[in-house]
Amino acid sequence: MKLKQVPIAQVESMFKNTMMDLLDIRCIEIGEDYIVATMPVNANTHQPMGLLHGGASAALIESIGSMGSTLLIDINREVPVGLEINANHIRGMKSGLVRAMGKIVHAGSRTHVWQVDLFDDTTNKLVCTGRLTVMIIPR
Repeated sequence: MKLKQVPIAQVESMFKNTMMDLLDIRCIEIGEDYIVATMPVNANTHQPMGLLHGGASAALIESIGSMGSTLLIDINREVPVGLEINANHIRGMKSGLVRAMGKIVHAGSRTHVWQVDLFDDTTNKLVCTGRLTVMIIPR
């Protein structure tokens, strides 16, 4: 399955008044089988020690997979919902921009699996790697 190629502004219009809006997650690229987004590492995404919060990383992973699955289904008839998420935190980040690259691993009729890697946008070093399983349910 290929992701629908729609204007990024159309994808981002769904972010208004959501956690994605609050965390300033921005979609920057849509490919045939992948999606790329960014999120700032700042006070809104820090844990108490001043590092990128693992929950913010998980929110970015789930956001990427949900965005991507939305581009694979007929959203007038179906809805993507997160079923399972895991994240392995590789290194910390104190500031800057984290770039997430999500790639579809499996696109079945009822489940999708996304592999999502988060990189420090300045150094291109891996910060976190995760996997999201999405269930496709009737609207």
